[in-house]
Amino acid sequence: MAYSGNTNSNRGGGRPAPDGFEQVLQIRRVSKKTQGGTNVSFSALVVTGDKKGKVGLGLAKAPNVADAIKKAIRLSNRDLVQVPLVEGTIPYESTSKYGAAKVLFRPAPKGTGIIAGSAVRAVVEAAGITDIVCKVLGTNNKTSNARATFKALKQIEILGKKYQLLKALRAK
Repeated sequence: MAYSGNTNSNRGGGRPAPDGFEQVLQIRRVSKKTQGGTNVSFSALVVTGDKKGKVGLGLAKAPNVADAIKKAIRLSNRDLVQVPLVEGTIPYESTSKYGAAKVLFRPAPKGTGIIAGSAVRAVVEAAGITDIVCKVLGTNNKTSNARATFKALKQIEILGKKYQLLKALRAK
């Protein structure tokens, strides 16, 4: 008996339907000169999240675009950050630097919306943040901006855990 592949009727190419948010931020054609000629591959930058505080970022390379995206999604789901949310915004101000990119996050009152650039906006939306003010300084590189954003969200996660621990110690 032959293997028929995916038994779902949605004809999705063998990939199950995503249970959260996935967005491809950037696809780049990368070429490398070798002794045998030029090797061409593609790099994909993908952000995933559940819009309830969890967010992940993945960057991967593969010989074709579809494989690069699948690999990046797998990598982004492997390294997730749980961002503490307070009424749709972050609880603390945060600044982060990655390469030439510097990102500044500030909590915003309800109804403000997401005030941010393209790469930062995608990462923040995937985390489920609805009100935030962001400023990107230094570079327009999407990869650097997304990584700086992810680093800032990790800092916020660590700060949230510290404050919860301190609150628990004071209650005793």
